[in-house]
Amino acid sequence: MPRPVLLSRTLDPVLGIFTGFLAYYLHETNPRTAPPPGHTLKDLLAWQWGVSAAQRDQRNAAAEATDAAEFDAVRRELEAAATAPPVVEVKKVVVETKEAGV
Repeated sequence: MPRPVLLSRTLDPVLGIFTGFLAYYLHETNPRTAPPPGHTLKDLLAWQWGVSAAQRDQRNAAAEATDAAEFDAVRRELEAAATAPPVVEVKKVVVETKEAGV
């Protein structure tokens, strides 16, 4: 049994999206149903974008501080290794021989 369609398989979704946008626009602009100033979708999206940007900046600053601390630790370690006297390794080789007849 074929699926029911109103106009066509491709035009039905376009009509649905258009109808949804039109209903939203009429809801936002109708004086009786319009949200109060500052509560429109545009204002709420701008506010949320600002909050997200502030949180993103805080995370980036914390990550940069952590990276800087790790970099300083490695730099101090390398400087300490450069100023320390060189380590001389002495290897001793012990050779054991077996005497014949023992």
